[in-house]
Amino acid sequence: MEKKATSNETEPLTSKKDVSDCNEGDDCKENGLLVRNPKSALRLVEDGNKVHPSQGDKGEAAQISNGYSGVQSSVPCNGMGEVEDTQCTAPAATTTTTTTTSTTCGAEGPQQLMELEDRETWSKKIDFLLSVIGYAVDLGNVWRFPYICYQNGGGAFLIPYTIMAIFGGIPLFYMELALGQYHRNGCISIWRKICPIFKGIGFAICIIDLYVASYYNTIMAWAFYYLVSSFTAELPWTSCTNAWNTGNCTNYFSKDNVSWSLHSISPAEEFYTRQVLQVHRSNGLDDLGGISWQLTLCLLLIFTIVYFSIWKGVKTSGKVVWVTATFPYVILFILLVRGATLPGAWRGVLYYLKPDWQKLLATEVWVDAAAQIFFSLGPGFGVLLAYASYNKFHNNCYQDALVTSTVNCVTSFVSGFVIFTVLGYMAEMRNEDVSEVAKDTGPSLLFITYAEAIANMPASTFFAIIFFLMLLTLGLDSTFAGLEGVITGVLDEFPHVWSKRRELFVLGLTIVCFLGSLATLTFGGAYVVKLFEEYATGPAVLTVVFLEAVAVAWFYGITQFCNDVKEMLGFTPGWYWRVCWVAISPIFLLFVTCSFLSNPPELRLFDYNYPYWTTVVGYCIGTSSVMCIPIYMVYRLIITPGTLKERVLKSITPETATEIPFGDIRMNAV
Repeated sequence: MEKKATSNETEPLTSKKDVSDCNEGDDCKENGLLVRNPKSALRLVEDGNKVHPSQGDKGEAAQISNGYSGVQSSVPCNGMGEVEDTQCTAPAATTTTTTTTSTTCGAEGPQQLMELEDRETWSKKIDFLLSVIGYAVDLGNVWRFPYICYQNGGGAFLIPYTIMAIFGGIPLFYMELALGQYHRNGCISIWRKICPIFKGIGFAICIIDLYVASYYNTIMAWAFYYLVSSFTAELPWTSCTNAWNTGNCTNYFSKDNVSWSLHSISPAEEFYTRQVLQVHRSNGLDDLGGISWQLTLCLLLIFTIVYFSIWKGVKTSGKVVWVTATFPYVILFILLVRGATLPGAWRGVLYYLKPDWQKLLATEVWVDAAAQIFFSLGPGFGVLLAYASYNKFHNNCYQDALVTSTVNCVTSFVSGFVIFTVLGYMAEMRNEDVSEVAKDTGPSLLFITYAEAIANMPASTFFAIIFFLMLLTLGLDSTFAGLEGVITGVLDEFPHVWSKRRELFVLGLTIVCFLGSLATLTFGGAYVVKLFEEYATGPAVLTVVFLEAVAVAWFYGITQFCNDVKEMLGFTPGWYWRVCWVAISPIFLLFVTCSFLSNPPELRLFDYNYPYWTTVVGYCIGTSSVMCIPIYMVYRLIITPGTLKERVLKSITPETATEIPFGDIRMNAV
């Protein structure tokens, strides 16, 4: 197509003037050949006013995103969805390159128009970083990593942990940030631009996020209950004189000489089990009992905070995380200093870090390291895709991935000192070995052992308040992120329904999550939380991310993906990243998944041993999300016309273009 010799030749490409007339201008405007954003002019591709070479031919500067040519024939639709021959040209640039847009015919037109509207972006870069850090750093960093570390060789565990982070966790973290930022879509609609047959991954992610929301926020309700109970001169879990205590209650820290027997229970444990959870009123998963109205009110308040933090989008939640993402670090520092000054703190640190090199020969240690780094960084929940989709196109997501993942890993390591200095103090006071004090795992480590230690410190009320505030803020920004993954995915997939009704959709979503949490608010709710945590989400999200990595590296193509990254950042990922994405990361995920499935955990909570049928139920819940993937594949092949071969080829070929920003104008690379 020849460039018109007009006076427009001297105008810059980012000129605010309207697009030049078409050969048949009226038809072009009426039939949607040029889809203009009401807030900006036509959009093209740039990187420093240059057009990047595409894969396979770096000499052709006219080619742009996804390997499509920058000089294209535009094919408008007529009223019947048929193609006409009318062509258009964009305003001439200072160079001789002429660029046109392609169009989307038929029913795709309205969707295309919605996609071309200006997308919300983060107010500041720091809002994005704090949101990602707040999502990655959650309750698991405080209770899971320290326990996993000392259980698997102490300081020696840092070797497999670091290796798994370098070759598994961080590459997957980087991949999701790059995908979200480039394609600017949530976890469902993004697959139209990558590999449509894998779109079921997006639906599976949304279901997994809803499962997580159904139990994760209940743990925060427990923390909130503790927070409210902390506003007293004497913390209620320090004595055995309360209505919920039994005859077995024995106070370690009593000034009287107390003999500890086999059936003795600390006041902190009885407060947690009999007052907060009330598990003694349930016989197990087959008899959950009634609903605790105290926990229900706590959870209702938490969801209220969540709703008003995310209802307006990332511009609102990006401000809230200035508190929820930074406050935990202030508290961790205070608790670290306090713990280091306690008598016996060195015993806990020594137990935490003393290396057991023989442990490195055990396969379980490497499995635990891989699982810990994966669930700590959190790819596969749609959150990184959603958050990165609100970035500016040329944001350095490579640097973001390295910074946020490093902060997350360091936070886990430092949290170990916060926990084990206090456990050393407990061991000193009880005159026991640290291993006896640290035998509690999961939430019990925080709500029983750590809570008891705090209760027997000077200024216990102050430290209890800030500690449980820290747990709340750690959980809140992770909840913001998980729900935002669902919200962005659904709003991007159904913009014509929900784009102008975000507040209503978020309200409905929080109500659904609250109702879904009712089973965890029962007297046996702690048993439900444990079941969901171990079975309903773990294997499912591992499978989802494995398929995601395969779809991107093997179907979309590692070369194409690296070219996308180059368009954004100006450089191509090196061989290390390519090898990780193509082979090492999928093997990493397959290794963890197979290890989990071949050796499922035997669940036990307090004195309750989970019956076999609960394991089956757990796997069924986990499978319910993953089943979306093969179901959608079959559905996709059925609705696609043509022979089986043609259906498969169409289903693995991107069907929708990715729009690439170019200053004030933007163009669909089709």
